[in-house]
Amino acid sequence: MPDGCTLAARIWMPKDARGAPVPAILEYLPYRKNDFTTGRDASMQPYLAGHGYAVIRLDLRGAGDSEGLMVDEYLPQELQDGCDAIAWIAEQPWCDGNVGMIGISWGGFNGLQIAAMQPPALKAVVTLCSTDDRYADDIHYMGGCLLGEQLSWASIMFGRNTLPPDPANVGDKWRDMWLERLEGSGLWLKNWLQHQRRDAFWQHGSICEDWSSVKVPVYAVSGWADGYCRSVFRLMENLEGPRKGLVGPWAHRYPHMGEPGPAIGFLQDELRWWDHWLKGRDTGIMDEPMLRLYMQDSVAPKGHYQNRPGHWIAEPGWPSPQVTRTLFHLTSEGELSREKPGSGAELVHQSPADVGMASGKWCGYSKPGDAPVDQRRDDAGSLCFEIAIPEGGLAFAGDANVHLRLSVDRPVAQIAARLVDVHPDGRATRVSFGVFNLNHRKGHDKPEMLQPGELYDVTIPMKHVAQSLPAGHRLRLALSSSYFPMIWPTPEPVTLTVHTEGSALELPLRPPSPLDDTLAAFGPPTAGPPPPTEQIAGPDTWFRITEHAATDEIEMQIADGIGVMRLLTNDITLHKQGYETYGVKLDDVTSAWGRAEWHYALSRGDWAVRSETWTELRTDDRDFIITAELRAWEDNALVAEKRWEERIPRDHM
Repeated sequence: MPDGCTLAARIWMPKDARGAPVPAILEYLPYRKNDFTTGRDASMQPYLAGHGYAVIRLDLRGAGDSEGLMVDEYLPQELQDGCDAIAWIAEQPWCDGNVGMIGISWGGFNGLQIAAMQPPALKAVVTLCSTDDRYADDIHYMGGCLLGEQLSWASIMFGRNTLPPDPANVGDKWRDMWLERLEGSGLWLKNWLQHQRRDAFWQHGSICEDWSSVKVPVYAVSGWADGYCRSVFRLMENLEGPRKGLVGPWAHRYPHMGEPGPAIGFLQDELRWWDHWLKGRDTGIMDEPMLRLYMQDSVAPKGHYQNRPGHWIAEPGWPSPQVTRTLFHLTSEGELSREKPGSGAELVHQSPADVGMASGKWCGYSKPGDAPVDQRRDDAGSLCFEIAIPEGGLAFAGDANVHLRLSVDRPVAQIAARLVDVHPDGRATRVSFGVFNLNHRKGHDKPEMLQPGELYDVTIPMKHVAQSLPAGHRLRLALSSSYFPMIWPTPEPVTLTVHTEGSALELPLRPPSPLDDTLAAFGPPTAGPPPPTEQIAGPDTWFRITEHAATDEIEMQIADGIGVMRLLTNDITLHKQGYETYGVKLDDVTSAWGRAEWHYALSRGDWAVRSETWTELRTDDRDFIITAELRAWEDNALVAEKRWEERIPRDHM
């Protein structure tokens, strides 16, 4: 880098690239290119290199084998490093000067952010499972509510940031680099909780602040089970340059490994994109409809799906001329009616604190248990409205909205809305949901306290989805005053009064279209072979919802990891294991708590390091309370031990 810091890269390229330069594709991540992501990389990068590209996996400053320190996400230094790396790549003898960026999640974020900085050699981007708005649509906040997933993500990065570089790659300086990370990476959860409204902290890196800054072509991809599907639609609507969108049934995964299936031949599709924009070949990809969506069929509720039945549909752009936004009015009898009722009612409701335990994870990875389970228990603690699905069924595609006229009895309040597919036997499958901090009714940047008893008109935006429901089922709208652990509870229990007159569900109805029949089938999933490994010990994996009858407490308990595994290609042994628990007492919203811990270890021969991190988040009626610990060992000698105790005032939450 220009300041002398060295970043570490792994590069795949055609054998003759130095004599016949090729375009380059950069993936820029903090996820350690030489160990924990080698399996995923092996499935992708050799394929693209084999089709005439140099593919670069670059460790962020302060991550993996790169020098320096990483103290938060998407900081200006990270983005400038990305621009400088692109310039370096374009000047190499094996590169023809044309560079693309691809990435999922973090790499999808910084791909868009670097595109907005307009480095000259960057010619196109593929962004997967990412966002254009770091406040409104990321793992931190949703609808102005604090996501429980913020604790989860903070704890994951807390653990990852304790890992050293590999001595086999950086030599004897590995230990000094490691100690610098242990001392200086910081407590990211504190950073994020200090910014509970949409301020400059979140505006930085949100390309929605200036759509026109992104000039290069963008291919945006996500899945309905992922946390980030909404950004695909905003990118299609607001970007000014060439663009394509794809949303499948998948969780937070590349589509060639997509689950729930069907997985697709995404590498072939991605190659068509690069060939068009980096090699100037007419692959026909830009002649196809701008947006391709997977219309899901009805399924029974399950915590994990290997496949989702459905079919692909096509949209020429977004907003779609094929979608009709239709109001279904809330009635005093608990129905959803296409006809506006002649009179209304005031329906009073307070949800118990356990509503939300059936929610699954905000960002699904298709791990067994992380999809929403049967909604009947959550529905029993919610205010519900239903409509029977007519003959011929009902299909919608896009973002539903819930328009409510309501009042509350507390100065801080939130509301969650869920669309639920009710089967003839009573089973209930969540189709979509939205949450909203009522104190943000005038904008996420200027929250205001509510006046108890005052009447407000608010709109709750819901996650986009394409869904068909058959005749004989019912569509349920469920409203609740809490939704933990998806979002953190309010300081006091809240009673909602919903005025049905002036309240309605807005659905984006979408009938079949002749354009759907023009879509060519995707090719079969293709991937390179995984690297050889030896599984030494299996991981703990579970997803449990546990009710303690003696204490009236209910918990969501999660375990995930890889166990202990040796990579035979570089003889490094890896260990990764995490645990998360979220609990609340049924009659006390201020009792909500979350706890996450991660265990990591790396070893080769007589070199061995390991770390443990532990984070707990609690609240009272005034503050968020963080307790965190870090310990790290070389061999069996403790080399670092830190503890944090932080109180951060609640800001209209």
